[in-house]
Amino acid sequence: MIHRRVLFGAVVLAFTVTSVASAQLTPMEELGKAIYFDKIAAPDNMACASCHDPKVGFTGPIPGINDPGAVYPGAVPPRFGHRKPPSAAYATTAPLFHWDATEELFIGGNFWDGRATGDHLGNPAADQALGPFLNPVEQNNPSKLAVLEQIASSKYAGMWEVVWGAPLSLDPADTDMEYDRIGLAIAEFEDSDEVNQFSSKFDYFMAGEATLTAKEAWGQELFEGKAMCSACHMWPLFTDYSFDNLGTPKNPDNPFYRMDEVYLDDGSPINPEGADWIDPGLGGFLATLPESYFTGIGLDKATAVAENWGKHKVPTLRNVAKAPSEDFKKVFMHNGAFNSLKEVVDFYNTRDVASWPPPEVAANVNTDELGNLGLTKKEVNAIVDFMGTLSDGWMPKKKKAEAEITVTAPSARLMVGPNPFNPMTRLSYTLSQAGNVTINVYDMTGRHVATLLKGWKSDGQHQLVWSPTGLSSGQYLVTFESPDATVSRKVTLLK
Repeated sequence: MIHRRVLFGAVVLAFTVTSVASAQLTPMEELGKAIYFDKIAAPDNMACASCHDPKVGFTGPIPGINDPGAVYPGAVPPRFGHRKPPSAAYATTAPLFHWDATEELFIGGNFWDGRATGDHLGNPAADQALGPFLNPVEQNNPSKLAVLEQIASSKYAGMWEVVWGAPLSLDPADTDMEYDRIGLAIAEFEDSDEVNQFSSKFDYFMAGEATLTAKEAWGQELFEGKAMCSACHMWPLFTDYSFDNLGTPKNPDNPFYRMDEVYLDDGSPINPEGADWIDPGLGGFLATLPESYFTGIGLDKATAVAENWGKHKVPTLRNVAKAPSEDFKKVFMHNGAFNSLKEVVDFYNTRDVASWPPPEVAANVNTDELGNLGLTKKEVNAIVDFMGTLSDGWMPKKKKAEAEITVTAPSARLMVGPNPFNPMTRLSYTLSQAGNVTINVYDMTGRHVATLLKGWKSDGQHQLVWSPTGLSSGQYLVTFESPDATVSRKVTLLK
Protein backbone atom coordinates (compact mmCIF):
# COMPACT_ATOMS: atom_id res chain seq x y z
CA MET A 1 0.00 0.00 0.00
CA ILE A 2 2.81 2.42 0.79
CA HIS A 3 4.39 1.67 -2.58
CA ARG A 4 1.16 2.51 -4.39
CA ARG A 5 0.84 5.82 -2.55
CA VAL A 6 4.40 6.76 -3.41
CA LEU A 7 3.79 5.88 -7.04
CA PHE A 8 0.75 8.14 -7.10
CA GLY A 9 2.78 10.95 -5.53
CA ALA A 10 5.38 10.58 -8.26
CA VAL A 11 2.64 11.00 -10.85
CA VAL A 12 1.51 14.16 -9.10
CA LEU A 13 5.02 15.59 -9.06
CA ALA A 14 5.64 14.80 -12.71
CA PHE A 15 2.98 17.15 -13.97
CA THR A 16 2.86 19.75 -11.22
CA VAL A 17 6.48 20.85 -11.17
CA THR A 18 6.37 21.68 -14.85
CA SER A 19 3.21 23.76 -14.65
CA VAL A 20 3.49 25.79 -11.43
CA ALA A 21 5.46 28.65 -12.94
CA SER A 22 2.63 29.47 -15.34
CA ALA A 23 -0.24 28.55 -13.02
CA GLN A 24 -3.53 30.17 -13.91
CA LEU A 25 -6.69 29.50 -11.96
CA THR A 26 -9.80 28.04 -13.57
CA PRO A 27 -13.16 29.73 -12.87
CA MET A 28 -13.96 27.16 -10.19
CA GLU A 29 -10.57 27.63 -8.56
CA GLU A 30 -11.12 31.40 -8.63
CA LEU A 31 -14.49 30.96 -6.94
CA GLY A 32 -12.97 28.71 -4.30
CA LYS A 33 -10.20 31.23 -3.68
CA ALA A 34 -12.67 34.08 -3.28
CA ILE A 35 -14.64 32.10 -0.69
CA TYR A 36 -11.44 30.96 1.04
CA PHE A 37 -10.31 34.55 1.67
CA ASP A 38 -13.76 35.99 2.43
CA LYS A 39 -14.62 36.60 6.07
CA ILE A 40 -17.79 34.53 6.15
CA ALA A 41 -18.42 34.36 9.87
CA ALA A 42 -20.66 35.62 12.65
CA PRO A 43 -19.41 38.22 13.36
CA ASP A 44 -17.71 38.63 9.99
CA ASN A 45 -14.10 38.69 11.21
CA MET A 46 -12.80 35.26 10.17
CA ALA A 47 -11.98 33.55 6.87
CA CYS A 48 -10.49 30.15 6.06
CA ALA A 49 -7.24 32.03 5.47
CA SER A 50 -7.31 33.40 9.02
CA CYS A 51 -6.00 30.02 10.20
CA HIS A 52 -4.56 28.75 6.91
CA ASP A 53 -2.42 31.55 5.49
CA PRO A 54 -0.31 31.08 2.32
CA LYS A 55 2.72 32.94 3.65
CA VAL A 56 3.31 30.30 6.33
CA GLY A 57 2.42 27.22 4.32
CA PHE A 58 -1.36 27.53 4.74
CA THR A 59 -1.36 27.22 8.51
CA GLY A 60 -1.54 29.65 11.44
CA PRO A 61 -0.02 33.07 10.56
CA ILE A 62 0.12 34.88 13.93
CA PRO A 63 3.30 34.31 16.00
CA GLY A 64 1.69 35.48 19.23
CA ILE A 65 -1.02 32.83 18.90
CA ASN A 66 1.27 30.08 17.63
CA ASP A 67 3.44 30.29 20.71
CA PRO A 68 2.50 29.26 23.28
CA GLY A 69 -1.16 28.34 22.77
CA ALA A 70 -1.12 27.19 19.09
CA VAL A 71 -4.93 27.03 18.88
CA TYR A 72 -6.66 29.92 17.11
CA PRO A 73 -9.66 31.81 18.49
CA GLY A 74 -12.94 31.63 16.65
CA ALA A 75 -15.08 34.44 15.31
CA VAL A 76 -16.41 34.87 18.85
CA PRO A 77 -13.11 35.80 20.58
CA PRO A 78 -13.40 33.96 23.92
CA ARG A 79 -14.02 30.67 22.10
CA PHE A 80 -11.20 28.31 21.16
CA GLY A 81 -11.13 24.88 19.58
CA HIS A 82 -8.77 22.15 20.66
CA ARG A 83 -6.04 21.68 17.99
CA LYS A 84 -3.50 23.65 15.98
CA PRO A 85 -4.62 24.45 12.40
CA PRO A 86 -3.29 21.78 10.03
CA SER A 87 -1.87 22.91 6.71
CA ALA A 88 -4.41 23.29 3.91
CA ALA A 89 -1.65 22.85 1.33
CA TYR A 90 -1.50 19.33 -0.13
CA ALA A 91 -4.61 18.40 1.86
CA THR A 92 -6.31 17.52 -1.42
CA THR A 93 -3.83 14.70 -2.02
CA ALA A 94 -5.27 12.69 0.88
CA PRO A 95 -7.24 9.60 -0.15
CA LEU A 96 -10.69 8.82 1.20
CA PHE A 97 -10.57 7.65 4.80
CA HIS A 98 -10.42 3.86 4.81
CA TRP A 99 -9.10 0.78 6.52
CA ASP A 100 -6.07 -0.70 4.77
CA ALA A 101 -6.31 -4.40 5.54
CA THR A 102 -2.82 -5.07 4.17
CA GLU A 103 -1.09 -2.46 6.31
CA GLU A 104 -3.66 -2.91 9.11
CA LEU A 105 -3.93 0.86 9.43
CA PHE A 106 -6.54 3.54 8.95
CA ILE A 107 -5.46 5.80 6.12
CA GLY A 108 -6.58 9.15 4.70
CA GLY A 109 -9.20 11.74 5.45
CA ASN A 110 -8.59 15.29 6.65
CA PHE A 111 -8.43 17.02 10.03
CA TRP A 112 -5.98 15.72 12.62
CA ASP A 113 -8.40 12.92 13.53
CA GLY A 114 -9.45 11.98 9.98
CA ARG A 115 -13.10 12.84 10.50
CA ALA A 116 -13.40 14.61 7.12
CA THR A 117 -13.53 11.26 5.40
CA GLY A 118 -14.46 12.35 1.87
CA ASP A 119 -17.47 10.04 1.87
CA HIS A 120 -19.88 12.96 1.50
CA LEU A 121 -18.41 14.77 -1.52
CA GLY A 122 -15.90 12.22 -2.74
CA ASN A 123 -13.04 14.43 -1.51
CA PRO A 124 -11.73 14.76 2.08
CA ALA A 125 -10.66 18.37 1.47
CA ALA A 126 -14.15 19.30 0.28
CA ASP A 127 -15.74 17.62 3.30
CA GLN A 128 -13.27 19.44 5.55
CA ALA A 129 -14.00 22.82 3.98
CA LEU A 130 -17.66 22.61 5.02
CA GLY A 131 -16.98 22.16 8.73
CA PRO A 132 -15.53 25.44 10.06
CA PHE A 133 -18.31 27.66 8.66
CA LEU A 134 -20.85 26.10 11.04
CA ASN A 135 -18.57 25.30 13.96
CA PRO A 136 -19.44 27.60 16.91
CA VAL A 137 -15.78 27.72 18.01
CA GLU A 138 -14.64 28.65 14.50
CA GLN A 139 -16.64 30.76 12.02
CA ASN A 140 -19.86 30.38 14.01
CA ASN A 141 -22.40 30.85 11.21
CA PRO A 142 -25.87 29.89 12.42
CA SER A 143 -26.84 27.88 9.33
CA LYS A 144 -25.89 26.79 5.84
CA LEU A 145 -28.32 29.35 4.46
CA ALA A 146 -26.56 32.14 6.37
CA VAL A 147 -23.29 31.18 4.67
CA LEU A 148 -24.96 31.13 1.26
CA GLU A 149 -26.54 34.54 1.87
CA GLN A 150 -23.14 36.09 2.49
CA ILE A 151 -21.77 34.65 -0.75
CA ALA A 152 -24.87 35.72 -2.68
CA SER A 153 -24.32 39.33 -1.56
CA SER A 154 -20.57 39.32 -2.20
CA LYS A 155 -18.68 41.09 -4.98
CA TYR A 156 -17.79 37.73 -6.49
CA ALA A 157 -21.32 36.31 -6.55
CA GLY A 158 -21.28 36.40 -10.34
CA MET A 159 -18.57 33.72 -10.37
CA TRP A 160 -21.12 31.26 -8.99
CA GLU A 161 -23.20 31.40 -12.16
CA VAL A 162 -20.08 31.09 -14.34
CA VAL A 163 -19.04 27.92 -12.50
CA TRP A 164 -22.39 26.27 -11.79
CA GLY A 165 -24.47 27.54 -14.70
CA ALA A 166 -27.06 29.38 -12.60
CA PRO A 167 -27.09 32.07 -9.90
CA LEU A 168 -26.71 30.91 -6.33
CA SER A 169 -30.12 29.75 -5.15
CA LEU A 170 -31.38 30.75 -1.71
CA ASP A 171 -34.40 28.48 -2.01
CA PRO A 172 -34.42 26.29 1.14
CA ALA A 173 -34.97 23.27 -1.07
CA ASP A 174 -31.57 23.91 -2.71
CA THR A 175 -29.63 24.74 0.45
CA ASP A 176 -27.84 21.42 0.88
CA MET A 177 -26.81 21.23 -2.77
CA GLU A 178 -25.57 24.81 -2.88
CA TYR A 179 -23.72 24.48 0.41
CA ASP A 180 -21.93 21.36 -0.84
CA ARG A 181 -20.78 23.37 -3.85
CA ILE A 182 -18.91 25.68 -1.46
CA GLY A 183 -16.84 22.76 -0.26
CA LEU A 184 -16.18 21.57 -3.80
CA ALA A 185 -15.06 25.04 -4.91
CA ILE A 186 -12.73 25.56 -1.94
CA ALA A 187 -11.23 22.11 -2.47
CA GLU A 188 -10.69 22.94 -6.14
CA PHE A 189 -8.71 26.04 -5.13
CA GLU A 190 -6.77 24.03 -2.56
CA ASP A 191 -5.93 21.56 -5.31
CA SER A 192 -4.66 24.26 -7.66
CA ASP A 193 -1.04 24.92 -8.54
CA GLU A 194 -1.29 28.10 -6.48
CA VAL A 195 -1.64 26.02 -3.30
CA ASN A 196 -0.02 22.68 -4.14
CA GLN A 197 2.97 24.21 -5.85
CA PHE A 198 5.65 21.52 -5.66
CA SER A 199 8.10 24.42 -6.01
CA SER A 200 10.52 23.79 -3.15
CA LYS A 201 14.27 23.64 -3.46
CA PHE A 202 14.02 19.89 -3.03
CA ASP A 203 11.60 19.65 -5.97
CA TYR A 204 14.08 21.48 -8.15
CA PHE A 205 16.82 19.23 -6.81
CA MET A 206 14.84 16.14 -7.75
CA ALA A 207 14.27 17.65 -11.19
CA GLY A 208 18.02 18.17 -11.61
CA GLU A 209 17.76 21.97 -11.48
CA ALA A 210 19.24 22.64 -8.03
CA THR A 211 22.00 21.37 -5.78
CA LEU A 212 21.64 20.77 -2.05
CA THR A 213 24.33 22.10 0.25
CA ALA A 214 26.54 19.51 1.89
CA LYS A 215 24.62 19.89 5.15
CA GLU A 216 21.22 19.60 3.44
CA ALA A 217 22.37 16.50 1.54
CA TRP A 218 23.62 14.98 4.80
CA GLY A 219 20.25 15.81 6.37
CA GLN A 220 18.47 14.03 3.54
CA GLU A 221 20.65 10.96 4.04
CA LEU A 222 19.83 10.93 7.76
CA PHE A 223 16.14 11.65 7.10
CA GLU A 224 15.92 8.61 4.87
CA GLY A 225 18.23 6.44 6.95
CA LYS A 226 19.32 6.67 10.58
CA ALA A 227 16.47 8.94 11.70
CA MET A 228 13.82 6.83 9.89
CA CYS A 229 11.74 9.94 9.12
CA SER A 230 10.91 8.66 5.64
CA ALA A 231 9.15 5.63 7.12
CA CYS A 232 6.09 7.90 7.30
CA HIS A 233 7.23 11.08 5.54
CA MET A 234 8.32 9.77 2.16
CA TRP A 235 8.96 11.68 -1.04
CA PRO A 236 7.18 13.22 -2.87
CA LEU A 237 4.27 14.16 -0.55
CA PHE A 238 6.18 13.57 2.69
CA THR A 239 3.27 11.81 4.37
CA ASP A 240 1.79 8.33 4.16
CA TYR A 241 -1.65 9.61 5.33
CA SER A 242 -1.62 7.25 8.32
CA PHE A 243 -2.13 8.04 12.02
CA ASP A 244 0.35 7.69 14.86
CA ASN A 245 0.84 8.38 18.56
CA LEU A 246 4.35 9.76 18.92
CA GLY A 247 4.07 10.19 22.67
CA THR A 248 3.57 13.93 22.28
CA PRO A 249 3.08 15.59 25.67
CA LYS A 250 0.25 17.93 26.51
CA ASN A 251 0.68 21.58 25.65
CA PRO A 252 -0.28 23.18 29.00
CA ASP A 253 -0.87 26.51 27.26
CA ASN A 254 -3.57 25.10 24.98
CA PRO A 255 -6.51 27.47 25.61
CA PHE A 256 -8.97 24.61 25.21
CA TYR A 257 -8.20 23.60 28.80
CA ARG A 258 -9.87 26.86 29.89
CA MET A 259 -12.99 26.31 27.82
CA ASP A 260 -14.91 24.84 30.75
CA GLU A 261 -15.57 28.47 31.68
CA VAL A 262 -16.59 29.64 28.20
CA TYR A 263 -20.11 28.84 27.03
CA LEU A 264 -21.94 28.32 23.76
CA ASP A 265 -25.24 29.99 22.95
CA ASP A 266 -27.17 27.08 24.46
CA GLY A 267 -25.42 27.57 27.80
CA SER A 268 -23.20 24.51 27.60
CA PRO A 269 -19.43 24.78 28.23
CA ILE A 270 -17.20 24.27 25.22
CA ASN A 271 -15.00 21.83 27.14
CA PRO A 272 -16.77 20.40 30.21
CA GLU A 273 -13.64 18.47 31.23
CA GLY A 274 -11.44 21.56 31.46
CA ALA A 275 -7.80 20.80 32.25
CA ASP A 276 -8.59 17.07 32.56
CA TRP A 277 -9.42 16.78 28.86
CA ILE A 278 -7.35 14.27 26.90
CA ASP A 279 -7.20 14.46 23.11
CA PRO A 280 -8.39 11.07 21.80
CA GLY A 281 -7.36 11.79 18.19
CA LEU A 282 -8.39 9.15 15.68
CA GLY A 283 -9.79 6.93 18.42
CA GLY A 284 -12.27 9.65 19.35
CA PHE A 285 -13.52 9.86 15.78
CA LEU A 286 -13.79 6.09 15.44
CA ALA A 287 -15.87 6.02 18.62
CA THR A 288 -18.54 8.09 16.84
CA LEU A 289 -18.94 5.60 14.00
CA PRO A 290 -21.67 2.92 14.10
CA GLU A 291 -20.87 -0.69 14.91
CA SER A 292 -21.87 -1.63 11.38
CA TYR A 293 -18.91 0.32 9.95
CA PHE A 294 -16.45 -1.92 11.80
CA THR A 295 -18.37 -5.08 11.01
CA GLY A 296 -18.13 -4.14 7.33
CA ILE A 297 -14.32 -3.99 7.46
CA GLY A 298 -13.91 -7.03 9.70
CA LEU A 299 -12.96 -5.22 12.92
CA ASP A 300 -14.27 -5.10 16.46
CA LYS A 301 -15.26 -1.52 17.29
CA ALA A 302 -14.04 -1.45 20.89
CA THR A 303 -10.67 -2.87 19.88
CA ALA A 304 -10.26 -0.49 16.96
CA VAL A 305 -11.09 2.52 19.12
CA ALA A 306 -8.70 1.43 21.86
CA GLU A 307 -5.84 0.69 19.45
CA ASN A 308 -6.16 4.12 17.83
CA TRP A 309 -6.71 6.21 20.94
CA GLY A 310 -4.36 9.18 20.92
CA LYS A 311 -3.23 8.76 17.32
CA HIS A 312 -3.17 11.77 15.00
CA LYS A 313 -2.72 12.15 11.29
CA VAL A 314 0.81 12.09 9.93
CA PRO A 315 1.07 15.58 8.37
CA THR A 316 2.95 16.44 5.22
CA LEU A 317 6.33 18.00 5.89
CA ARG A 318 6.02 20.16 2.80
CA ASN A 319 6.17 23.80 3.95
CA VAL A 320 6.81 22.68 7.52
CA ALA A 321 9.55 25.32 7.81
CA LYS A 322 7.94 27.95 5.58
CA ALA A 323 7.81 31.37 7.24
CA PRO A 324 8.11 35.02 6.20
CA SER A 325 11.29 35.46 8.26
CA GLU A 326 13.82 33.42 10.20
CA ASP A 327 12.54 34.67 13.55
CA PHE A 328 8.88 33.96 12.76
CA LYS A 329 7.46 31.69 15.44
CA LYS A 330 5.85 28.46 14.28
CA VAL A 331 4.81 25.54 16.46
CA PHE A 332 4.51 21.86 15.72
CA MET A 333 2.53 18.69 16.44
CA HIS A 334 -1.27 18.60 16.62
CA ASN A 335 -1.31 20.67 19.82
CA GLY A 336 1.68 22.96 19.28
CA ALA A 337 3.65 21.25 22.04
CA PHE A 338 7.00 22.09 20.41
CA ASN A 339 8.07 25.52 19.20
CA SER A 340 10.88 24.66 16.79
CA LEU A 341 11.75 21.95 14.30
CA LYS A 342 14.94 21.33 16.23
CA GLU A 343 12.88 20.57 19.33
CA VAL A 344 10.75 18.17 17.31
CA VAL A 345 13.80 16.27 16.03
CA ASP A 346 15.33 16.31 19.51
CA PHE A 347 12.13 14.75 20.84
CA TYR A 348 12.16 12.04 18.18
CA ASN A 349 15.81 11.42 18.99
CA THR A 350 15.76 11.29 22.79
CA ARG A 351 12.13 10.83 23.91
CA ASP A 352 12.93 7.57 25.74
CA VAL A 353 16.36 8.47 27.10
CA ALA A 354 16.05 12.11 28.17
CA SER A 355 13.80 14.11 30.46
CA TRP A 356 10.61 14.88 28.52
CA PRO A 357 7.09 15.40 29.85
CA PRO A 358 4.93 12.25 29.78
CA PRO A 359 2.80 11.51 26.71
CA GLU A 360 -0.73 12.86 26.68
CA VAL A 361 -1.93 9.35 25.82
CA ALA A 362 0.36 6.61 27.14
CA ALA A 363 -1.28 3.83 25.13
CA ASN A 364 -0.31 3.06 21.52
CA VAL A 365 2.93 5.08 21.62
CA ASN A 366 5.20 4.36 18.65
CA THR A 367 8.36 2.81 20.08
CA ASP A 368 9.64 1.29 16.83
CA GLU A 369 10.63 4.39 14.87
CA LEU A 370 11.56 7.01 17.46
CA GLY A 371 12.60 7.55 21.05
CA ASN A 372 16.29 6.62 21.03
CA LEU A 373 17.76 7.29 17.59
CA GLY A 374 21.30 8.08 18.69
CA LEU A 375 21.58 11.23 16.61
CA THR A 376 24.31 13.75 17.42
CA LYS A 377 23.56 17.46 17.70
CA LYS A 378 25.13 18.04 14.29
CA GLU A 379 22.96 15.30 12.79
CA VAL A 380 19.83 16.84 14.33
CA ASN A 381 20.72 20.22 12.82
CA ALA A 382 21.37 18.65 9.42
CA ILE A 383 17.91 17.08 9.40
CA VAL A 384 16.38 20.44 10.28
CA ASP A 385 18.29 22.03 7.41
CA PHE A 386 17.00 19.38 5.02
CA MET A 387 13.39 20.01 6.07
CA GLY A 388 14.02 23.66 5.24
CA THR A 389 14.40 22.63 1.59
CA LEU A 390 10.75 21.50 1.48
CA SER A 391 9.22 25.00 1.47
CA ASP A 392 7.42 26.10 -1.69
CA GLY A 393 8.32 29.31 -3.48
CA TRP A 394 12.03 28.59 -3.91
CA MET A 395 13.48 29.46 -7.29
CA PRO A 396 16.91 28.71 -8.76
CA LYS A 397 18.91 31.64 -10.10
CA LYS A 398 18.23 30.66 -13.70
CA LYS A 399 14.49 30.54 -13.07
CA LYS A 400 14.61 33.91 -11.29
CA ALA A 401 16.21 35.45 -14.35
CA GLU A 402 13.60 33.87 -16.61
CA ALA A 403 10.82 35.15 -14.36
CA GLU A 404 11.88 38.72 -15.13
CA ILE A 405 11.03 38.20 -18.81
CA THR A 406 7.52 39.51 -19.36
CA VAL A 407 6.81 37.63 -22.62
CA THR A 408 5.79 34.04 -22.00
CA ALA A 409 5.63 31.24 -24.51
CA PRO A 410 2.22 29.74 -25.27
CA SER A 411 1.50 26.49 -23.49
CA ALA A 412 -1.17 23.84 -23.36
CA ARG A 413 -4.30 24.54 -21.33
CA LEU A 414 -6.65 21.83 -20.11
CA MET A 415 -10.18 22.68 -18.99
CA VAL A 416 -12.65 20.14 -17.59
CA GLY A 417 -16.32 20.87 -17.09
CA PRO A 418 -18.72 20.28 -15.61
CA ASN A 419 -16.78 19.24 -12.54
CA PRO A 420 -18.13 17.51 -10.44
CA PHE A 421 -20.01 15.62 -13.13
CA ASN A 422 -22.53 12.88 -13.85
CA PRO A 423 -22.77 11.17 -16.28
CA MET A 424 -20.31 13.00 -18.58
CA THR A 425 -17.81 15.82 -18.68
CA ARG A 426 -16.01 17.65 -21.47
CA LEU A 427 -12.25 18.07 -21.77
CA SER A 428 -11.08 21.11 -23.76
CA TYR A 429 -7.47 21.84 -24.62
CA THR A 430 -5.43 24.10 -26.88
CA LEU A 431 -2.13 23.26 -28.57
CA SER A 432 0.30 25.87 -29.82
CA GLN A 433 1.98 23.24 -31.95
CA ALA A 434 1.03 19.89 -33.44
CA GLY A 435 2.27 16.75 -31.72
CA ASN A 436 1.45 13.62 -29.80
CA VAL A 437 -1.14 14.05 -27.05
CA THR A 438 -1.89 11.57 -24.27
CA ILE A 439 -4.73 11.91 -21.78
CA ASN A 440 -4.84 9.32 -18.98
CA VAL A 441 -7.07 8.92 -15.93
CA TYR A 442 -5.90 7.58 -12.55
CA ASP A 443 -7.76 6.86 -9.36
CA MET A 444 -6.48 8.30 -6.09
CA THR A 445 -4.23 5.30 -5.37
CA GLY A 446 -2.35 5.95 -8.62
CA ARG A 447 -4.01 3.06 -10.48
CA HIS A 448 -4.52 3.75 -14.19
CA VAL A 449 -8.22 3.45 -15.02
CA ALA A 450 -8.56 4.88 -18.54
CA THR A 451 -6.73 6.27 -21.54
CA LEU A 452 -8.93 8.89 -23.18
CA LEU A 453 -6.56 9.87 -25.95
CA LYS A 454 -3.23 8.79 -27.36
CA GLY A 455 -2.22 10.11 -30.75
CA TRP A 456 -1.24 12.98 -33.02
CA LYS A 457 -3.20 16.22 -32.86
CA SER A 458 -2.89 19.39 -34.90
CA ASP A 459 -2.35 22.78 -33.30
CA GLY A 460 -5.41 24.72 -32.16
CA GLN A 461 -8.42 23.94 -29.98
CA HIS A 462 -9.73 20.44 -29.33
CA GLN A 463 -12.47 18.83 -27.26
CA LEU A 464 -13.48 15.35 -26.19
CA VAL A 465 -16.32 14.00 -24.06
CA TRP A 466 -15.67 11.49 -21.31
CA SER A 467 -18.56 9.33 -20.14
CA PRO A 468 -16.96 6.88 -17.69
CA THR A 469 -18.40 3.42 -17.25
CA GLY A 470 -17.63 0.96 -14.51
CA LEU A 471 -16.15 3.59 -12.19
CA SER A 472 -17.46 4.36 -8.71
CA SER A 473 -18.13 7.80 -7.29
CA GLY A 474 -15.06 9.66 -6.15
CA GLN A 475 -12.06 11.65 -7.29
CA TYR A 476 -9.94 10.90 -10.32
CA LEU A 477 -6.84 12.50 -11.77
CA VAL A 478 -6.83 13.44 -15.46
CA THR A 479 -3.27 13.88 -16.75
CA PHE A 480 -2.58 15.62 -20.06
CA GLU A 481 0.74 15.35 -21.90
CA SER A 482 1.56 17.32 -25.04
CA PRO A 483 4.58 18.94 -26.70
CA ASP A 484 3.66 22.16 -24.87
CA ALA A 485 3.31 20.97 -21.30
CA THR A 486 2.26 18.28 -18.87
CA VAL A 487 -0.67 19.33 -16.70
CA SER A 488 -3.52 17.77 -14.74
CA ARG A 489 -6.93 18.27 -13.30
CA LYS A 490 -8.65 16.51 -10.42
CA VAL A 491 -12.24 15.60 -11.27
CA THR A 492 -15.09 14.30 -9.15
CA LEU A 493 -17.55 11.72 -10.45
CA LEU A 494 -20.91 11.76 -8.68
CA LYS A 495 -23.36 8.89 -8.97
